[in-house]
Amino acid sequence: MSGTPPPTGGFVRRIGLFQATAINMSQMCGIGPFVTIPLMVAAFGGPQAVLGFVAGAVLALADGLIWAELGASLPGSGGSYVYLRQAFQYRSGRLMPFLFVWTAMLFIPLIMSTGVVGFVQYLGYLAPDLGSTGGDLVGLGVIAVVVLLLWRGIEHIARITTVMWAVMIASVTLVIVASATHFSADRAFTYPSGAFELTSDHFWLGFAAGLTIGIYDYLGYNTTAYMGAEIKNPGRTLPRSIVFSILGIMAIYLLLQIGTLGVIDWQRMTDPGDIASTSVASAVLEKTWGKGAADVITVLILVTAFASVFTGLLGGSRVPYDAARDRVFFRPYARLHPRHRFPTVGLATMGAVTAVGFLIGRHTDLATLIQLLTTVMVLVQALAQIAAVTVLRRRQPGLRRPYRMWLYPLPGLVALVGWLVIYGYADKNSPGRHPIEWSLAWVALGCVAYLLWARFEKVWPFGPREVREEYLEHPVTDEVDA
Repeated sequence: MSGTPPPTGGFVRRIGLFQATAINMSQMCGIGPFVTIPLMVAAFGGPQAVLGFVAGAVLALADGLIWAELGASLPGSGGSYVYLRQAFQYRSGRLMPFLFVWTAMLFIPLIMSTGVVGFVQYLGYLAPDLGSTGGDLVGLGVIAVVVLLLWRGIEHIARITTVMWAVMIASVTLVIVASATHFSADRAFTYPSGAFELTSDHFWLGFAAGLTIGIYDYLGYNTTAYMGAEIKNPGRTLPRSIVFSILGIMAIYLLLQIGTLGVIDWQRMTDPGDIASTSVASAVLEKTWGKGAADVITVLILVTAFASVFTGLLGGSRVPYDAARDRVFFRPYARLHPRHRFPTVGLATMGAVTAVGFLIGRHTDLATLIQLLTTVMVLVQALAQIAAVTVLRRRQPGLRRPYRMWLYPLPGLVALVGWLVIYGYADKNSPGRHPIEWSLAWVALGCVAYLLWARFEKVWPFGPREVREEYLEHPVTDEVDA
């Protein structure tokens, strides 16, 4: 076993509870609900689409409690990498953390790319003559600006994030208030025939698709867990930032969804030729307060989308750092900027993958892209972490746990059912695209890459397993890190 304490890797603990919650909420909200409300309505076939956001909130909260326990106990940079490394080292060596980093280097920046796609969609409301090439250039420029802004110290980033969080709150609040001034209960709560037929395959297909879209909109509640080495008082701050951000965004989403359905006929949202299908929030403002107000709010939504990509790459770029430092990933990813102490290669790589994903997403159905991203994440991250909580409680009973999951093991079981529903219905909701097959192929390719890597590094299964219970031997306390 290693006798060295779990290092923060040169990171500085400067992010407090408010800033941590703001980082999560900025990443969670972003452009997501503004572009997925029409997708949710199309999936359900009516205003009963609100069920998708409710189901997504339940899954996010259940899964968030798993992240809260793991993050409070193991507050290192890299999030899931740290948790899977600690939990699965006893039987499979470095395989699980390697597979997580392998997939995270793909799905995290691709999720960010959907935010840039949404940015360009809403920009099209202000500049309808932008064109395909112009939109591509704008999106690539946005990604470049995000990377340049992140190329600095975390203390500066925390201040930038707080400002962006305020803009995000302002944009969604104004859309909610505008919808309330022209709200029609009949429009929002009049459902088509058979909307709630629980014995219908159509209902469950729509529910599974809606749950996938819903959890996509909530993704980001775990952003600060990836930055555990930079969080003040992690045993208290991490769980609270996760729970507070989920509850806050849940309230915002429900008000936003219901309010939008009370202003815009749901049929307009499913019409590809209607502005409500691509820029529904702008359509709400135009109908309620006029074109001028719609233009102003659209600008705020663009800033919100930018903030989402910003915070997503901020947290995601930390993922390969710990793995590289532990020689479970390519060694250049262990480099930190000599002055500002952030992972340079990780940030640059994820920025590049985001750019590629954006170009692909511009010419791909957004709902299908979400399905593809989610299926990969379910296998290697979501299901593995549910198991990790139980494994660590059994393998490391003496681990300091400032937060223990409420009602254990119920949240884990709820999360397990939710993720399996999303995965099981993925192919049915993306006919011809085969997201399940693609996810299995990607994981299989990762296993092959791991075997080659393990052979080179002479680790399990080509060498002895290395058990490192560093957080058990050298617990991180809130008092030390305050």
